[in-house]
Amino acid sequence: MRILLSNDDGYLAPGLAQLATSLTDLGELTVVAPERNRSGASNSLTLDQPLYLRRAENGFLFVTGTPSDCVHLAVTGVLDMQPDMVVSGINLGANMGDDTIYSGTVAAATEGYLLGLPSIALSLASYEGRHFATAGRVAHDLVQRFRATPFAAPVLLNVNVPDVPFDELQGIRITRLGRRHKAEPAVKSRTPRGETVYWIGAAGPAADAGEGTDFHAVEQGWVSVTPLQIDLTHGEQLAPLAQWLGAER
Repeated sequence: MRILLSNDDGYLAPGLAQLATSLTDLGELTVVAPERNRSGASNSLTLDQPLYLRRAENGFLFVTGTPSDCVHLAVTGVLDMQPDMVVSGINLGANMGDDTIYSGTVAAATEGYLLGLPSIALSLASYEGRHFATAGRVAHDLVQRFRATPFAAPVLLNVNVPDVPFDELQGIRITRLGRRHKAEPAVKSRTPRGETVYWIGAAGPAADAGEGTDFHAVEQGWVSVTPLQIDLTHGEQLAPLAQWLGAER
């Protein structure tokens, strides 16, 4: 089995090293990750300049681009053979609810999915990063399950793991994405040169975090697994929009 690993925290991130260690017995691993932290890069591709691909001392390949660049290059121009699946992570911090829209971790997995490969985005739901090994064991279990019983069609799974010892996990729950409140205000400050600069504000608290959501599952100690899709069509608005415009469907 050939597995492509990537992330958005950069090729030196401890979560990526843990992921590679955890999956090493399941197949042939290739790591292609950004040269630096690209959190929040979403699904962006670099189209206005060339990308450089280099090999680090630890054997990982790194790219001067985004997480999506990494997976796209690996699958379409770098690897001699197409991987069987893509695993992105282990991200430092959760990617739940609206976070998935901005997440580079999810974007790397999404790029694999768009290229026809089953893909998993894996995040440790804490910024303390105490138990990457727990998320590594979850990743191992999921990939091993896929190897034994693959899906008939490519899937895109968003997985969030509580930052606790593995034995303290409650199990796995299949969830839907929750929703967050409006983000916190932007933070205004000044540089030593007297220039005004802004920092994007922190994400708001969870608004839709009831039972069945990824927020609720992780809060209760469960691994959250959410199947994602890429079709952004708002189906319920097709008919009203056609009537409003007097257009045909």
